Amino acid sequence: MSVATTDSSSGMESQLDYSSQYVSFWVDGQLLGMPVNMVQEVLTEQVISPTPLARAEIKGLLNLRGQIVTAVSLRKRLGLPALEDDRSMNVVTRVMGESYSLLVDEVGDVINVSGRSMEPVPRTLDPHWRSVTIGVFQLEEGLFVILDVETILNFD
Repeated sequence: MSVATTDSSSGMESQLDYSSQYVSFWVDGQLLGMPVNMVQEVLTEQVISPTPLARAEIKGLLNLRGQIVTAVSLRKRLGLPALEDDRSMNVVTRVMGESYSLLVDEVGDVINVSGRSMEPVPRTLDPHWRSVTIGVFQLEEGLFVILDVETILNFD
């Protein structure tokens, strides 16, 4: 996906290539990401209403300007322990017609990986993580793991 924009200082039109941009976030010290065009918005800690009898990964529901959003603990979904203070940032996405908030430890920057090739998921990565990952980028800071958001949100 690319979008044409006009630079007001030069009057020149440029192309923004969103297919090579990822929203980054941290979970348990690991840099993870998802395509920027899948992110509806990023929110600070929100009030989440618990949902009785829900799966362990479902933290509850939050009200986002009148829209009910299912909050999913990415730590639980990845088989990681919960944080002691249980404070999370929210990465809101819309998948399969439903809105979800992925609860993450911290949100990073939008990372542009144009000119880099996505590498296959390493065999050394935990099998559970491999099943929810589409690939990795080797960055100077370390491994940038790209999540398969649809698989993460498929609870079957």
